[in-house]
Amino acid sequence: MRVILAAVDFSPVSDAVVAQAAALAAALRASLYLVHVAAPDPDFVGYDAGPATVRHSVASELRDTHRRLQDHSAALRDGGLDCTALLVQGSTPETLIREADRLDADLIVLGSHGHGVLRRALLGSVSEHVLHHARRPLLIVPTPRAA
Repeated sequence: MRVILAAVDFSPVSDAVVAQAAALAAALRASLYLVHVAAPDPDFVGYDAGPATVRHSVASELRDTHRRLQDHSAALRDGGLDCTALLVQGSTPETLIREADRLDADLIVLGSHGHGVLRRALLGSVSEHVLHHARRPLLIVPTPRAA
């Protein structure tokens, strides 16, 4: 293996995803990419006319998310890993698959939030979508259980 993509959404399972991906990257001497997929800009928030406060709010949130992602990546690099942070916008499952293909990732590591059947039926599941559509191996990390 040479490239591992870890999906980071800053939910409670994200720390476990990063830990698993980092352990594998270290053991296999692989490059690790931490990927966060941000929601695409609403049509009215682009560079066309629109409320400036909405544009500033979206930009501020993206900057904060990018900083957090960079901090995670820097900490892993300080620990000796080849780690890169990527913040991309788009539909989460499709964007993860596209980035994995673009990076020629050998493995995708992502978390499962453990939501119930009803929520999955209504809203879908990122991990389930990636599982059924990615052409690459996946490691799905479950949400840590409260002690």
